[in-house]
Amino acid sequence: MKRQIIMALTLLAVLSLRAQGEMKADFRSPFDFPLLLSANFGELRPNHFHNGLDIKTGGVTGKPIHSVAEGYVSRVMVLHGGYGQALFVTHPNGFTSVYGHVVSFAPKIQEYVRKHQYEHETFVCDIRIEPGVLPVEKGEIIALSGNEGASAGPHLHLELRRNDNGDYVDPMPYFRRYLKDDKAPVASLIGIYPVKGKGVIEGSQRRKLVGAGNLKQRFTAWGEIYTGIAAKDYMSGTSNFYGVHSVTLYVDSVQVFRSLTDEVSANENRMINGFIDYGEYAKTRRLVMRSYKAPGNSLRLLETDDARGIVTIDEERDYHFRYVLEDNFGNKRTYRFTVSGKRQDIPPYEPQAKRMLRWNQTNVVQEPGLNLVVPKGMVYEDTELDTRVVSDSGQVSFDYVLDAGPTPLHGFCPLEIGVRRLPVADTSKYYIEQRVGKWKASVGGEYTDGWVRAKVRTLGTFSVQIDTVAPRITPLGQGSWRTNRNIRFRVSDTQTGIASYKVYVDGEFVLFGLKKGILVIQDPQRIKKGIPHRLEVIVRDGCGNEAREEYEFN
Repeated sequence: MKRQIIMALTLLAVLSLRAQGEMKADFRSPFDFPLLLSANFGELRPNHFHNGLDIKTGGVTGKPIHSVAEGYVSRVMVLHGGYGQALFVTHPNGFTSVYGHVVSFAPKIQEYVRKHQYEHETFVCDIRIEPGVLPVEKGEIIALSGNEGASAGPHLHLELRRNDNGDYVDPMPYFRRYLKDDKAPVASLIGIYPVKGKGVIEGSQRRKLVGAGNLKQRFTAWGEIYTGIAAKDYMSGTSNFYGVHSVTLYVDSVQVFRSLTDEVSANENRMINGFIDYGEYAKTRRLVMRSYKAPGNSLRLLETDDARGIVTIDEERDYHFRYVLEDNFGNKRTYRFTVSGKRQDIPPYEPQAKRMLRWNQTNVVQEPGLNLVVPKGMVYEDTELDTRVVSDSGQVSFDYVLDAGPTPLHGFCPLEIGVRRLPVADTSKYYIEQRVGKWKASVGGEYTDGWVRAKVRTLGTFSVQIDTVAPRITPLGQGSWRTNRNIRFRVSDTQTGIASYKVYVDGEFVLFGLKKGILVIQDPQRIKKGIPHRLEVIVRDGCGNEAREEYEFN
């Protein structure tokens, strides 16, 4: 027992020292100019929290980026979307800093990346680099800011990740001295929600959304309810809005809920869909943060008691609700409203769908010619599921409607659909198509023994389709290639999308990047002036259909 106590105390001391060391980590600014943000950590985004700080670069690209501390380049990513081009620098203080959407790397890093890309004949890469290969000093210029990947304008996306578990950590406490903020968060909506079959609001089982300026009215309720709030934060010197760092709800001065967006893991990111009122988001794109923790939502930034944020209205009296919103700089704003307990009938919950997806068990959904498995934890609470089979004798498969309303899935779930006939002998041309309203897209899939199998993480209408049409290649500005060497092509595919591409000049691979549907040469200096050249462009789609075009120019 004594030994166990000593070990426990030692572990606590180590953890305490590590936490103190991390809190004292000293980072410099990544830029040599005053910082303004276009987004903060924890801002609510589709299917994820924003995992870093977006730093403005004055509407231009090419600003020198400095390493915020000493360390070594441990990873480089080059993608068509997402980060675009990103650099990871691992530091001895327990963190890795990430720099996203950059237009180019420092020469020694760029040379290392280019070598890898040419050796593997690929633009897209994710390179892990050992310590000692590319060391960097604090303040060293490591890249130039850009607008690459899924970026809506020139900026630097800066992240901090923990070295021990890979969690995203809010960089704001470490860069707060470079920023100014005297503006408190502002709410726009309050939501009041009855628990199905256990509560009512003003005699109804429907939620109630109220503008934040209309909270003096009283609301009546009975049974189990919870609330939510839509809010944004603001900062000095800019008109941008941001996510709210901390939301705390008190009922009769007792804290029943708190969210604190200071650390998120990659697996938790998609749990944002269980945090927000997903139905409201799907309908209006308004982001209401529910002060409620669904039973299948293990998001750590949500703090509740055993009631998970649910408030029981079981006395005929006034219940006083108070929201406190706070940002990273201590600016606060409070919103108050009253819910009056009024005894009312609570209708029992009667599911309208023929199936239920249970959050705490594996769900197997079967229809003639369809199998879908929704594993445990893929929904955050029990959810109704309607299924329907649409038959058409001329189709390759039936159409399958899987309707769970505005319900997100946490991860990918295996789906297989039976093929009723094979009008095309080449089975690599079959894929599963998903439709939601007018939107449709390929979710891929492989044909085996009469079935096409894929993985999905949203529901809708699914069917098997055939893609035998090759992508389209269109040269851009071809008349000026010989003078400016700015060689570009528009590539597109209407069914399964662009899967791969290669460009060869005089039989040698030359690096091109795919940026917003345009193939752009990355190394124009490889095109020698004054001599004829032959270009070969090869593009494949998700079903292996290949387009191949050749061009000659001087």
